[in-house]
Amino acid sequence: MISLKVKFRPSAVEGREGVVFYQIIKNRTVRQVSTGCRLLACEWDVSSSTVILPTAADGRRDRTAKVAYRIRHDVDTLAAIIRRREDSGAPFTADDVVADFKGRTAGRTFAVYMLDVITALRRYGRRRTSEAYTSALSSFMAFRGGHDVMPGEVDADLMSLYEAWLHSRGVCSNTVSFYMRILRAVYNRAVDDGLTPQRNPFRHVYTGVDKTLKRAVSLTVVRRIIRLDLHDRPRLDFARDMFFFSFYMRGMSFVDMAFLRKSDLAAGFVTYRRRKTGQCLVIKWEKCMQAIVDKYDTAGSPYLLPIIGRSDTDPVNQYRNSAYMVNKYLKIIGAMVGCPVKLTTYVARHTWASIARNKHIAVGVISEAMGHDSEKTTRIYLASLDTAVVDKANKIVIDSL
Repeated sequence: MISLKVKFRPSAVEGREGVVFYQIIKNRTVRQVSTGCRLLACEWDVSSSTVILPTAADGRRDRTAKVAYRIRHDVDTLAAIIRRREDSGAPFTADDVVADFKGRTAGRTFAVYMLDVITALRRYGRRRTSEAYTSALSSFMAFRGGHDVMPGEVDADLMSLYEAWLHSRGVCSNTVSFYMRILRAVYNRAVDDGLTPQRNPFRHVYTGVDKTLKRAVSLTVVRRIIRLDLHDRPRLDFARDMFFFSFYMRGMSFVDMAFLRKSDLAAGFVTYRRRKTGQCLVIKWEKCMQAIVDKYDTAGSPYLLPIIGRSDTDPVNQYRNSAYMVNKYLKIIGAMVGCPVKLTTYVARHTWASIARNKHIAVGVISEAMGHDSEKTTRIYLASLDTAVVDKANKIVIDSL
């Protein structure tokens, strides 16, 4: 029988940080593993052996949250080591578990460490974030030609070379920044875990956010699209319907459309939470929205739209495949009407905002209507907005078609 416990030893000096350590007990042999993590006594719950996050959203809270993540990650690692030892059927001691743990953490390459982070993100339900981390890791490993590095080898020169490599392949500045910020977050965790000293390798690379080029089309082009005769081309017709459903729903993203449930529509309003930001939006249900829903048979499905239809297939894969096909056919539609930009579902979002602005709808109303993730900026000039104002704005845009 083996047990694993997380322990906290408070400092003998009041007001100073104590240390967190792991205790492994097997056959009455007790071994301790130092974590290097330090907490104040008020930040540790003795009864549950868990971290207590400070209420204030400051640097202390961020640091404590990192300790909590480190503990969960280490406990998962130790539990996996113990399971593997037990499954082998061979005898082992507490010292063997400690040795396995130290060997795994000390010898982890940057990519292996990042994969552990990605696995933990998935385990805690942060699937979209894990996908973003996987994308960043794939890009970095492509730059490295498949050759991994140790965390201590990640320095300013390497990151500058990676940035230049990305630009040489036509990657835009915002995508470069996206990858760099993810890699920086992983590197900082590696520093916190004691895998490398802090060398600030990202100090010379771009980690900001540029303004994106607007991808909106004019009201004239939108009218051309809606007047196209596509009755004998069902795939193009479906793509157009998805474009306009997004448009009618104030530029709803395709992923939110895909996972929109019938239960989200009640009493003449759709209530959903944006998967990107978690922000809750409420949209008044209009006849044009119902007309699209009525065109498709979704009987037996919990979803409002026929994007995710099979119960035996991963819904995320179904959403991705559908998004690919819809955007493929939207490009064809764009060519048919002489659209000046590549037509995609994302264009619907920009177009709604552009038309709303041209209809003299206040920027604050547009920002609230679209559920922008820059909530701090929105709140500077917008304390609270009645949803009726947003619904009126959406009606003005729809009626302009």
